Amino acid sequence: MKVGKVPESVLKRSVLKQIHTKREEILLGAGVGEDCAALKLAEDEMFVISTDPITGTTTDMGSLAIHITINDLASSGAEPVGVMLTILLPEGSEESELKEIMRQVETACAQAKVQIMGGHTEVTRAVNQPIVNVCGVGKAKAGKLVSTAGARPGDDILVSKWIGLEGTSIIAKEKEQELASRYPLHFIRAAQEFDQYLSVLPEAAKAVESGVSAMHDVTEGGIFGALWELAESSGVGLEIDLKKIPVKQETIEVCEFFNINPYELISSGCMLMASSDGNRLVRDLEKEGIHAVVIGKAVEGKDRILWKEEEKRFLEPPKIDELYKVI
Repeated sequence: MKVGKVPESVLKRSVLKQIHTKREEILLGAGVGEDCAALKLAEDEMFVISTDPITGTTTDMGSLAIHITINDLASSGAEPVGVMLTILLPEGSEESELKEIMRQVETACAQAKVQIMGGHTEVTRAVNQPIVNVCGVGKAKAGKLVSTAGARPGDDILVSKWIGLEGTSIIAKEKEQELASRYPLHFIRAAQEFDQYLSVLPEAAKAVESGVSAMHDVTEGGIFGALWELAESSGVGLEIDLKKIPVKQETIEVCEFFNINPYELISSGCMLMASSDGNRLVRDLEKEGIHAVVIGKAVEGKDRILWKEEEKRFLEPPKIDELYKVI
């Protein structure tokens, strides 16, 4: 395709025709010439908005773009409703690439019951690989908003599922041939399929129902980065048992192969939470089939301590994600 706006025929054929999921809250949605979207809310509801780009990989980027943005909304206690997309393609891109991105986007939206409200699609010399940016819109009842800054001294700190899921899946897909020099195909396929765990909407909904204090989706910087951000936002210290942080064996093996740290690997699909009764929240999540574990406590002061048996170390501010050392 040539530089400039995607032709109207392509827009209709490969973008608009891929949009099937609808929400009754959306009064004005995607269409030719439409620059805005319109939503209605009840008197006791509020808008919650988040935005994120996908820049670290081109593998399944449509799906990843939706998951990371609606996970952010869910982490605030909001119900995701719709998304606005910006898709930037390098000069010479084929229409089939755009259509595949939209297929991934719509599949993820359908799973989350989220409508594509509109956006912008362009071919430009400003990028050398496809870029997908998503602005997500959610709704939350008055008084039900949850923030990263809500943790208080004495709260239990817990995580859902396992760390490193997103990073492991991306690396296993993009570096399959290299991994095949050491690991059997079934092992690599299992790691690639970690993308099935990327949504945190179920645990977020249950955590809000159970009275969670704070939530934070574990993305770039991994669990160490997320712990630091939660503590910094909340103004608390931490006492974390490193051995209790859940991690899949596939993640450990992939990280050892590429000599990277699983605790600093992008981890969408893992929700970090603070709760006054972490064990009860774990039980509530387990009833929904969601694995979760208490990994430590929020404490007074500013010390953020990681314990490994008797060994003590201090958590550091987030670093560049380990994914970029591999991809």
